[in-house]
Amino acid sequence: MLELKNISKIYNPGTVTEMCLFEDFNLKVRDGEFISVVGSNGSGKTSMLNIICGSIPINGGEVLINGKNINRLKEHKRYEQMGRVYQNPALGTCPDMTILENMSIADNKGKPFGLGFALNKKRYEFYREQLSSLGLGLEDKMNIKLGSLSGGQRQAVALLMATMTPLEFLILDEHTAALDPHTADIIMELTDKVVREKKLTAIMVTHNLRYAVEYGDRLLMMDRGHIILDKSGEEKANATIDDILDIFNRISIECGN
Repeated sequence: MLELKNISKIYNPGTVTEMCLFEDFNLKVRDGEFISVVGSNGSGKTSMLNIICGSIPINGGEVLINGKNINRLKEHKRYEQMGRVYQNPALGTCPDMTILENMSIADNKGKPFGLGFALNKKRYEFYREQLSSLGLGLEDKMNIKLGSLSGGQRQAVALLMATMTPLEFLILDEHTAALDPHTADIIMELTDKVVREKKLTAIMVTHNLRYAVEYGDRLLMMDRGHIILDKSGEEKANATIDDILDIFNRISIECGN
């Protein structure tokens, strides 16, 4: 289980722009949950993900995994059990390297390698099988540079890379926001498939209310560092876009968005 306990986060402390985003913030994520998180700009969605991943420091509280405090665990060490897919696939991939090279790097995440590191030809067929599972024909393009692919293809590969090694948590940071609607739908279907098949605990931040309603088994809405809506189980299954949109519009107007 992942737990954020009594988290406080202050940006620019001691300055005229000091801003307290989180004060005594709490969240428990049960094993195997797929959580969708929505909220207006400045609600704390991405900051919450960054705190979980160790990308930004906290001013107080604890980040716990299975009851163990990981506050002092560096970001790169947390990624040994977490995978993250960003809005911009370039942040999680190397666009100037081939698909094969990118997959090889992802395959070796958390393993020691130095200047002698090279592609493992024994893994070629495994990479082909993984790419084939995407249904995009990328298994025949392994020697093409990743940066030459379309946005949707790159994001699909980024999703595959993030989940290639055994992990417990998948962090999805608005990973469909930069895609056209049709491609975004494809990526969401692939995301749901990967989460279910690999039995991952996933947290997805999204601005797409339809995705938040249709995917996952728990829905959170955040506003100015607080969780103002938390639906799961039957309540989540019965949620409608109109219900969520009404609340979302009200807080967006209050925030001036």
